[in-house]
Amino acid sequence: MTTAAEGAGVAARVLRVLAERGQSLAVAESLTGGLVAAELTSVPGASRSFRGSVTAYATPLKRDVLGVDGALLEARGAVDADVAAQMAAGVRRVLAADWGLATTGVAGPDPQDGQPVGTVYVAVAGPGGVEKVAALRLNGDRTEIRRESVRSVLELLSGELPENGRAQDTERNGGN
Repeated sequence: MTTAAEGAGVAARVLRVLAERGQSLAVAESLTGGLVAAELTSVPGASRSFRGSVTAYATPLKRDVLGVDGALLEARGAVDADVAAQMAAGVRRVLAADWGLATTGVAGPDPQDGQPVGTVYVAVAGPGGVEKVAALRLNGDRTEIRRESVRSVLELLSGELPENGRAQDTERNGGN
């Protein structure tokens, strides 16, 4: 199981890199119910990069607030990789952020939308068309599934933010 300290470490790392780059972050949460935002805002100085969050727990909010395709929600339900991707892109757009994160899934105690407990999708949307979704099959109780979802979405973003990103950009562009 992930400890709170591990999650806080990832949150601090991504916020530091975002601040160094002058970039912002927004979060759309379903099964995590605000835990990703809480993890981020527990880091001193988070306001330099964190714009805010939308807790779209109810499926209609995913459509009405975040702009997730209604036909997609009708056909597949809220626990879906494409829904997670659209949530991340939607919160990025709605909150005018450089990066958007999203969590959707089933923490339990009961299955949802035909998906078993522990089925989770986390997503990141960012500049330059960055779009990543991770499908997770988590074990544990409701609290453990939610905590691991928080860690996983922050790790997904961390993977898109190499700490030496500026040096890599310079190399790709031929250097100056």
